[in-house]
Amino acid sequence: MRRKLAAGNWKMNGLSAQIEVLNDLINRHPAPTVDLLICPPATLVGAAATATAGTPLMIGGQDCHTATSGAHTGDISAEMLGDSGAGAVILGHSERREDHGEEDALVAAKTTTVQAAGLIAVVCIGETLAQREGGETLNVIKAQLAGSIPADAAADTLVVAYEPVWAIGTGKIPTLAEIAEVHDFIRAELTARFGADFADKIRLLYGGSVKPTNAEEIFAVSNVDGALVGGASLKAEDFSGIITALEAS
Repeated sequence: MRRKLAAGNWKMNGLSAQIEVLNDLINRHPAPTVDLLICPPATLVGAAATATAGTPLMIGGQDCHTATSGAHTGDISAEMLGDSGAGAVILGHSERREDHGEEDALVAAKTTTVQAAGLIAVVCIGETLAQREGGETLNVIKAQLAGSIPADAAADTLVVAYEPVWAIGTGKIPTLAEIAEVHDFIRAELTARFGADFADKIRLLYGGSVKPTNAEEIFAVSNVDGALVGGASLKAEDFSGIITALEAS
């Protein structure tokens, strides 16, 4: 059985005082039955990892460079994140793809780097509203999966997050049937490419306006193994509600 995962992406939010949210989460969920991951901004990774050391709450990064070191001003390597206490890295988020022009090949290279550093790669894929309305969703997902996951990827340290771009932070979400269609398709594509043993190990997360009020019904959907949560992960009470819903699913 795949162990479910509740992951939070703080994006470019959070100063040092935000560490208290992590302490609150730990107090609310001292012995969770699902895996927990919070990815704060890079400035807080070290402090967050120190604050959560010895607890079930894993800390992750939001991006990394493909190289392990070198003349890359302003960039951070997967090894640096691991050295700071991170156990995972989000890769290929739609905001990285849009704001920084990241394409599938770069995401795949980063995935290789992250896994080589012994960290979990959380690879994000998802369609825009125009692609959804144009009936291109599954074609987009197929291409992003093929291009963003390297051929030598390791199943044990790979998570795939489906985040329809048009649902991120908008309050809009696909129907449950649409979520199921995409998650079932992702599992089938991974099975066709890597085999059932590999594909069955991969946790598939849904992301896009997940809240305590809709988490229960989303987690009941086929092949949804958890969530990648944005805004709702910034408040312990909100993220706790999502964790509780996932534990009950």
